[in-house]
Amino acid sequence: MRESIGRLLAPWRDGRLGRAAAHVTWSLPIGVVGFCLVVTGLSIAVSLLAVALLGVPVAAWTMSLTHHLANVERRRVEVIDGRAIDDPVPPLRSNRWLGRIREQVSSRPRWREIAYAAALMFPATAAYSLAVGAWAGSLALTALPLAIAAFPGRTAHFWLFDASGATPWGLALVGVVGLVVIAPWLTVAMARGLSAMARGLLGPGASDLTELVARAESTRVAAVDAAEAERRRIERDLHDGAQQRLVALAANLGAAREHLERDPDGARELVVAAHDEAKGALREIRDLVRGIHPVILEDRGLDAALSAVVARCPVPVSLDVRLEKRLPSAVESAAYFVISEALTNVATHAHATAATVTVARSGDHLVVEVRDDGVGGADPARGTGLQGLRDRITGLHGTMHVLSPPGGPTIIGVELPCGS
Repeated sequence: MRESIGRLLAPWRDGRLGRAAAHVTWSLPIGVVGFCLVVTGLSIAVSLLAVALLGVPVAAWTMSLTHHLANVERRRVEVIDGRAIDDPVPPLRSNRWLGRIREQVSSRPRWREIAYAAALMFPATAAYSLAVGAWAGSLALTALPLAIAAFPGRTAHFWLFDASGATPWGLALVGVVGLVVIAPWLTVAMARGLSAMARGLLGPGASDLTELVARAESTRVAAVDAAEAERRRIERDLHDGAQQRLVALAANLGAAREHLERDPDGARELVVAAHDEAKGALREIRDLVRGIHPVILEDRGLDAALSAVVARCPVPVSLDVRLEKRLPSAVESAAYFVISEALTNVATHAHATAATVTVARSGDHLVVEVRDDGVGGADPARGTGLQGLRDRITGLHGTMHVLSPPGGPTIIGVELPCGS
């Protein structure tokens, strides 16, 4: 018996009732906002399409706002049942506004978000009406014995019941049951229904899961390719730099040994040259190790490491780093190499007179921007190291955008997930 009563009173005991009531209550205004947004935005877009192409950016703007609304709904559903809804909408990858609009319009998850925003108002209205009706009706039944004396003839017609005589007390008992059991469970059921609708339309479908698997596979391939390119770079640097210096060092020492007895002055010069080669080899190996993972980055963090990079850049660079705490090592390393490569391009290709580097954390993402006033025209497809950086960033599930029209300026924007 105690266990059965506990199950009946479960919404009151485990906190579900408050979350469910808040979810049902807020779904109605959010549904109204979503419906007005979709209907107004798409109506304007369609009407403008008949006259000019202005309807295309309006439709894209509507989809963007709807996506933000869908993210709010995903968070609300997570609060209800504790299970997150994965966002199936892929990030926009094109650097051109027309390509980004094409990606938005051709995305099935975005159209499901449109459908959700347009349809939510109707089930939300029904759920809100049923929940409020259950609570209000139960409360009215409970208070009926106290209020019936003020009614004409001490009689009240309540729905299908004629409350007179001893009937009000029976209806009051029904009202108490409604307040304690029926209305709470009905509210929880309405919240679950709305949550199921959100999961069906805002979560990943079968095709989205296939796309996510394909995207994960491409990310893995990009990460492997980036690692292989880094291995080849290290091998090339060792072969062309430090190895050649060590070969020259060995040759100079061998020649010095042969000249040691019959030409001490010549041997001394060869030893001096070998010493210079040894110092050069050490310097190149030190630079190579710094290129793999700078010691200053490991010890003092991203701000100090970037300050050293900026100090070595021949172009004046303004650095603005706004980080309150250390980031994961992989994220710091990726940001460091992105900025190092970008500043190398600024110094060698951009013909710039100044550059700006901004690093900041926004929510769960690290945002990096490198801007210069050079000649522009940078394109990851044509090399300059940008494609390798994009592969590295993709391997960390980040995004990179390059805006570099002919004549400049060039702006490289990077977003990297860095956890909560």
